[in-house]
Amino acid sequence: MQLARFAFPTDIVFGPGARQQVPSRLRAEGKQRPLIVTDKGLAALPLVGELEQALSQAGLACATFSGIWGNPTKSQVQAGLAAFREHKADCVVGLGGGAALDVAKAIVLLAEHPGDLFDYEDDMPGARPIDQAIPFWLALPTTAGTGSEVGRSAVISDDQTHLKKIVFSPRLLARAVFADPELTVALPAAITAATGMDALTHNVEAYLAKAYHPICDGIALEGLRLVAEHLPQAVAQPQNLDARAGMLMASMMGAIAFQKGLGVVHSCAHALGTVAGMHHGLANGVMIDHALPHNLAGSSQKFVRMAQVVGLTSTNPEAFIHWLRDFKASVGLPATLTEAGVKREFVPKLVQVATADGCHANNPLACVSAD
Repeated sequence: MQLARFAFPTDIVFGPGARQQVPSRLRAEGKQRPLIVTDKGLAALPLVGELEQALSQAGLACATFSGIWGNPTKSQVQAGLAAFREHKADCVVGLGGGAALDVAKAIVLLAEHPGDLFDYEDDMPGARPIDQAIPFWLALPTTAGTGSEVGRSAVISDDQTHLKKIVFSPRLLARAVFADPELTVALPAAITAATGMDALTHNVEAYLAKAYHPICDGIALEGLRLVAEHLPQAVAQPQNLDARAGMLMASMMGAIAFQKGLGVVHSCAHALGTVAGMHHGLANGVMIDHALPHNLAGSSQKFVRMAQVVGLTSTNPEAFIHWLRDFKASVGLPATLTEAGVKREFVPKLVQVATADGCHANNPLACVSAD
């Protein structure tokens, strides 16, 4: 057996009202000029104003950057970096879903690292090292899907090609996470379902990934159980704090687990985001029961184990796939790409982009495109 290295260093405050501890944490760290990084949609809600007021009342001079929408792009990062420098910020408070939190990571990276963001693209030959100090930043997630608040990578799209680039380093981890389920109750049902399927896919693909990481395997299985239990409730009863808390925890568990790797579902989802502009969680939800059967032959016992975790008694590995189809329908997700509005003429480009995507390198069975 080869040597393995594991790390779970994130400081997490979890539960209703956790957000109220943000001002005191910043003051304890000696910070004075936070920049809130959020998206356009959230900026129009009272939540951002309440956070600004709480920071100001604590004697902190805060500013807000809200120029984020859709899939985050390099130009949005550049605008956020300009806002960071103009404010003379000494820290960042990332508030939002995966887009806002990924932009926050990219901003703190470039605050002390020279060159272009994509100079630091993961696994790119000749990539610049991420070896300088990273400004203090903390995360407040408002969705339960990507788990970006506990992730060590930022996924940013190229403005011209729309290809997603991954910047990765443990240095990008938030110094603290304030996971408050009250921040997720305003999510519409469709977004709750799509982001929830993102969390489910993270847990499933992390468990199936071929790397050795039994700690992640255990976390992934519990994350899967939490999604199975809580996502239908969160969709049907948006004010149910127990369901929202369960999904927020499942989301973080999925993001922690997938440091082990992801797989073919994510490669397909990344292609759908690039080619068809599809929401990432929705793309995972649409594809999961269509892409995962590829792995049945090499991981049959793991499929049986996942079936047990979601409450099935069948020992047929395909039972979990059937459960996924029913589960998707129960939370209102489209069953197929056609139902999701993807045009047939997109397929060749989708195959090309998915084949080039790095996630399927960790798939338990090799993936190749058909000629």
